[in-house]
Amino acid sequence: MIIIDGSEGEGGGQVVRNACALSLITGQPFRIINARGKRSKPGLMRQHVTAVEAACALGNATCEGLAVGASEIAFTPGKVVPGEYRFAVGTAGSTGLVLQTLLMPLVLADAPSRLVLEGGTHNMLAPPFEFIAKTFLPIINRMGPTVEARLIRHGFYPRGGGRIEVDITPAPLAPIECVDRGALRERSVTALFAALPFEIADREIAAARKALDWPEESFAVRELPEEQGPGNIVLIEAAFDHVTEVVSGFGQLGVPAERVAKMAAGRMAGYLASNAFAGPYLQDQLLLPFALAGGGAFTTVKPSQHSLTARDVIERFIGRHGVFRDQPDGTHRVEWR
Repeated sequence: MIIIDGSEGEGGGQVVRNACALSLITGQPFRIINARGKRSKPGLMRQHVTAVEAACALGNATCEGLAVGASEIAFTPGKVVPGEYRFAVGTAGSTGLVLQTLLMPLVLADAPSRLVLEGGTHNMLAPPFEFIAKTFLPIINRMGPTVEARLIRHGFYPRGGGRIEVDITPAPLAPIECVDRGALRERSVTALFAALPFEIADREIAAARKALDWPEESFAVRELPEEQGPGNIVLIEAAFDHVTEVVSGFGQLGVPAERVAKMAAGRMAGYLASNAFAGPYLQDQLLLPFALAGGGAFTTVKPSQHSLTARDVIERFIGRHGVFRDQPDGTHRVEWR
């Protein structure tokens, strides 16, 4: 049994998600101690428990010690059974992070699957739906499988109530090279809001316009049905020939709208100033599929602690070593050996 100390490295919930996915794929059981040991509230949260429960359901697995607040669990995998599954995270727990746990096992299964996930679709500290659909999944589809995701209803923190549907047609993961993002084709900034004053989104757009100096037609405000709120997010997109980067900023109580937009615009400006294919969040998401493909490479910005921790967990299961190699242009080339 593989033993993982969840307080090492970045010390968050990604260790649990990746370990479950890898266990189902490789057939190796694992035990995690000190789960989420570096978080302000250590132990498993509701969304982590749902992710593990979902992994147990589709992988005929068992998990000892699983409960909200648990710091130690032992996971024994079974055989993954593709099919139609529905999981509700509860409140605004991230549907995207539950998908992260289930996607690779189902992508490598022997028949198609469909997932219906309910909970949060636009959460702080998790990829929003637009990032999953426009940034991450197109790369997975280039590797062989076909994965289509649909946003049925937005779900913001703390209310949740969102819903996404994902159709998965499996195929072996083929190694690909993602080192050149190509020419910039489109760019946009959209402020989404629900059950909040229009002024908030308007101020966000004004701040983003000032920070980015993009064409006027790049900026838009979109009001969602009131029952999908309260909630607010700024989405900044830059579509290149070979990749689309999506950067987000979430409205929060006590944080000025201008600051939300300015911080998101600053992150996009940093990505645009580099030559990297993958930004910091896509970097993190691509590690597992590229490791499972057994080859290929992508370029990215400076590796985050989140990514380095993910690499360490992946290495424990697959026996390959993930390398971040400095490039002359300041990017990093990521390969598995």
